[in-house]
Amino acid sequence: MTYKNGIIHAAALSLLLTSALAQAHDGGIRAEAGNAQASSDIVHAKVYVDGDGLVFHMAVAGEAGQSKPTPVGALAGSDVFAYVWPTTIDSAEVGFEAQAGILAMAVTAHPDFDDTPLDDENGDGDPGNDGNVWHSHWVVLGPDETCGPGGLKVIDIPEGAAPKLPETWPNLPLLIDSPGHVPTLEDDTVEVRAPFADVGRVADAQFDAVVAGLRINANLHAPLLCVTDVLDIASGDLSLPGKVNQ
Repeated sequence: MTYKNGIIHAAALSLLLTSALAQAHDGGIRAEAGNAQASSDIVHAKVYVDGDGLVFHMAVAGEAGQSKPTPVGALAGSDVFAYVWPTTIDSAEVGFEAQAGILAMAVTAHPDFDDTPLDDENGDGDPGNDGNVWHSHWVVLGPDETCGPGGLKVIDIPEGAAPKLPETWPNLPLLIDSPGHVPTLEDDTVEVRAPFADVGRVADAQFDAVVAGLRINANLHAPLLCVTDVLDIASGDLSLPGKVNQ
């Protein structure tokens, strides 16, 4: 590295920044830019063990979290924006029934409703008005042809059913959890760390990364929450090729 009058030469600085970015975005799944709007355009995703938890990491071509849904003024028909990591982790590892569907970590924002009743994300003393602040969920995904192209939804809980649910389930008729894991959205990166009772049991999991729009059913009936717009998929085909720590 060369210096002149105490100033790092521009070429050396560029090399230093390139090296730092390469280390931040090493391993995992790499994707070509240009597939979606910049804040939805995945260029890299990885999941790695950190202490007793997993860190879910996604980098996009633009500013992470720049886009959020337009409010419609009601729960019915409202939209959700989400950065999602579908995994091969068994749903039982986070408190649902075993093999209930595709367990995914999601970082979401939705201005028309709040589904984290135990947390006050915006710090105003009211835990019921924070839906537009980026927050995390475990969700269990499954197929439903009535959801349109792609046919994927957050799995509904039928009326009268009593499946096993996590302690932080937000009292919605869905296989969703609001565990309070605080995400970080900074520059081009979204990250969230999720602890596990035994992280060794999930350290060989596979994953993918998706940026998607979801919508609450206008009739508030099942399927209540469908994936309506898949904006980008890191693998291109949702094959879950990523491996933890690789």
